[in-house]
Amino acid sequence: MRAVWSFWSKPFNASKGRGWTEPKHHLQAWGLSVRLASQHYPETLLITDTPGKALLVDALGLEFSEVSTALDCLRHADPAWWALGKLVAYSLQDRPFVHLDTDVFLWRPLPAALTAAPVFVQCPEGHSLLTPWNPLRAIERAFERHKQSLPVEWEWASSRCTTWFRQENCGILGANRTDFIRHYAQAAMHMVLHPNHRALWAELPHKHDFNMLVEQFLLAASLDYHRMDPNSAFRGITIRHLFPTWAEAYNPDASARVGFTHLIGDAKTHPEVTGRLDRRIATLDPAFHRHCERVANAQY
Repeated sequence: MRAVWSFWSKPFNASKGRGWTEPKHHLQAWGLSVRLASQHYPETLLITDTPGKALLVDALGLEFSEVSTALDCLRHADPAWWALGKLVAYSLQDRPFVHLDTDVFLWRPLPAALTAAPVFVQCPEGHSLLTPWNPLRAIERAFERHKQSLPVEWEWASSRCTTWFRQENCGILGANRTDFIRHYAQAAMHMVLHPNHRALWAELPHKHDFNMLVEQFLLAASLDYHRMDPNSAFRGITIRHLFPTWAEAYNPDASARVGFTHLIGDAKTHPEVTGRLDRRIATLDPAFHRHCERVANAQY
């Protein structure tokens, strides 16, 4: 199985890396994520753009089996759609793979029963439809106003949602059925990038929640739709989860048992967390620790 990372530099540069307390922590996380995963999955692939390669490979010195600058295709895309880099990377996979977010650390290999599945992710998520601001319905109303069609999988799954909906958390996303992943990812990219959709997205300026719906809700919807459709080439497609619930995924004891860490959201700016990351890199590879400082100072 191939380990895959993606880095679209445009959103990162637009936000000046605000997801992390300091730029050096971003670089340290890259180094640790790649170092750990490559011990379990020696075939590694980075999908990035030309500036991303200049940072991660040429300057930082990360080593991958293969590096692609396919994300140069997004040079004119709105950086608010940060999930596009991941979706392009998913769509390019032609063999069994696991895509890792940069803030995911595999202290142990993923369970064999998980990686044997047609599709596998970190965990399912449940979200309420009863909140005053509902991004799922906001997208649907915008497509309806502009007389544009959503993917059939989205419409089918949404019609079955009454009080809540499911997403698939893609801290990790892997598959043996890469044909299914390609189908889903291309549908997601079409939603975002088709010229006929430009006006409707312009009415929805705050894209953060929309990114997660296009990536994670559409994946859940596609799985459910094609599992049931008797005429689908993906009839019967199934998914497995590293953790059975969101709560279990963020239970420290459960994470320790499987040897998995995901620094989601505010964890990347928590002083204790970034301090532990900094100390671990300094102990594990003092030269790389110093190099991260140099690169961060030169780049930012």
